[in-house]
Amino acid sequence: MVILIKQIHFDATEKLQAFIEKKVNKLEKNFEDLQKVEVQLSVVKPSTANNKEVSMTAFVPGNQLHVEKTCDTFEEAVDQCVDSLKVQLTKFKEKLRER
Repeated sequence: MVILIKQIHFDATEKLQAFIEKKVNKLEKNFEDLQKVEVQLSVVKPSTANNKEVSMTAFVPGNQLHVEKTCDTFEEAVDQCVDSLKVQLTKFKEKLRER
């Protein structure tokens, strides 16, 4: 699985990138055929609360799943995105089994 991390208007620390990779790698437990995950990080309005925006797009065979969260910290937003993607991947996997 390929993990692509894009930062918009800022540079992410290595610690944050390692955290994202660790969390995103856990998604493979839910869905083995995960091809690529794009993570996009951006700061919406500097100096306001809940200004860290994370969007994740998971590419699975024949489809892509997308989730977007805005939180106080990137870590919190990444956690919420991963949790949402786990749910979406589980539902997608169940749909594939039904076919």
